[in-house]
Amino acid sequence: MKLNEIVKNLEMQIKTGADHLDVEVARGYCSDMLSDVIANANESDIWITMQIHQNIVAVAVMKSLSGIILINGREPEEATIAKATEENVAILTSDLPAFELVGRLYKMGIYGV
Repeated sequence: MKLNEIVKNLEMQIKTGADHLDVEVARGYCSDMLSDVIANANESDIWITMQIHQNIVAVAVMKSLSGIILINGREPEEATIAKATEENVAILTSDLPAFELVGRLYKMGIYGV
């Protein structure tokens, strides 16, 4: 499934990477611990987190993730937006809590394994 389909179906707000939404999403990964994402996320995963600082962009680049979804209506810091724009990383936001968002992604065919 393409990232732009997820954005449309879940009515997400695009904070960065609007021109990079045609990437394929392989599966999903949900964690707020950067070290956990580094150790366990795979290339092309979509990452669901509540973290808003610019280190999330570094992790997304390092792991070649398809994008980052911020939950609970969280907004990325200005430095995060600047870094994501520079690195061409899509950051999306949702008002949904993690549990609800992951459930909806699962129903759309985005699995964790």
